[in-house]
Amino acid sequence: MTAQADEPSARDGPATNSSVPLISLRNIQKSFGSVHALRGASVDVHAGEIVALVGDNGAGKSTLVKVMAGVHAADSGEYEIEGRPAIVRTPSDATKHGIATVYQDLALCNNLDAVQNLFLGRELTGSRLFGGRIRRAECEVRAREVMSRMRLSNLSLSRPVGAMSGGQRQNIAIARSVLWKPKVVILDEPTAALSHSAAQQVADLIRSLADDGLGVVVVSHDIHHFVVNSTDRIEVMRLGANAASFRSKDVTGEMVVNAMVGGNEGVNLAG
Repeated sequence: MTAQADEPSARDGPATNSSVPLISLRNIQKSFGSVHALRGASVDVHAGEIVALVGDNGAGKSTLVKVMAGVHAADSGEYEIEGRPAIVRTPSDATKHGIATVYQDLALCNNLDAVQNLFLGRELTGSRLFGGRIRRAECEVRAREVMSRMRLSNLSLSRPVGAMSGGQRQNIAIARSVLWKPKVVILDEPTAALSHSAAQQVADLIRSLADDGLGVVVVSHDIHHFVVNSTDRIEVMRLGANAASFRSKDVTGEMVVNAMVGGNEGVNLAG
């Protein structure tokens, strides 16, 4: 079954979708030896939109995201940023184009506090003449600004992240991704292993990113809760290609799962 969505529009909030996508990948091909991971996959991401990439294991969604993030270079296909051809072959290329990625392992240092994790690898330092010391006070000011903007002011900035809950750690990782004002944020399984309440808090945070005009791409297996209820558009992948495209508000979890497995809808919905 293949379904095509209408023009993407946010479920609610001041979305800023435009006719030109922030990112557009067209007919992306990627092979690893004899394994064809992507067979002409495509995806658009507009400003103010949350796009979910779903599919069974091996469907190609993770490979497509890694091409988008510059981890893998596509063998062929078109990659455009705001309507212009772009070369994205490394994570640094993606960062320069305003693409930030939060992977499932979060890449946080448990022994460091929130401020140190937010600026990890990008520390604000003083002049080398004075030892290049980290400007902690300035880092804290910027950290409070981004946390306040993301409605996370209640999180402690001085507490080691290893002592935080799973939801709080996810929030810190997302906050780090938006600290440098990207255009697009890619999230890999942001609600995995979280309680229902923590997952809802993360979903609310992701919605706030879209409301601020960012494009958001989410890879998730949480079809029936997060994907259907908290995204705007769902791109279903199967065997390395696009299998279906839905507006989230128009479908049920069962319809999405049916598109993922490529079964007979009447038989699947009957039980």
